[in-house]
Amino acid sequence: MLAELFNDKTNTTNISFNFLKPITLKERNRLKKYIKSLFKKESKSLNSLSLVFCSDKYLLNINKEFLNHNYYTDIITFDLSTDTNLIDAEIYISIERVKENAKTFKSTIKTELHRVIFHGVLHLCGYQDKSQSQKTIMRNKEDQALKKYFN
Repeated sequence: MLAELFNDKTNTTNISFNFLKPITLKERNRLKKYIKSLFKKESKSLNSLSLVFCSDKYLLNINKEFLNHNYYTDIITFDLSTDTNLIDAEIYISIERVKENAKTFKSTIKTELHRVIFHGVLHLCGYQDKSQSQKTIMRNKEDQALKKYFN
């Protein structure tokens, strides 16, 4: 997809941040290390991960084209892996949805941005959020990841 464009290679790791829409994301190397630790904790091996920060419109087009959904969403995660033991993926995040979620959930943009990032990583680790029980588990995992990352 467009993961190669607007690439922020803050170091030579296999995690890249791609900004199609600007947002403040500090301590990127620390975040990369933490994301890798989440995969390791879940016994998953990461080969490559591209996080693409984009607009509502951009993500809506992806949602329509690839998932046949005609609605806004905050995140879409694509597992592009060809090997079940080695994850290659892209995560697309709508900046507008993150900002709106922060208001709705009375959170900060920084916290909500990280929650959505961790949410995508958790999907790649096998967690789902279709049923209420799955949503509860996912939210608990997100909360644990946020607490550990920010403390």
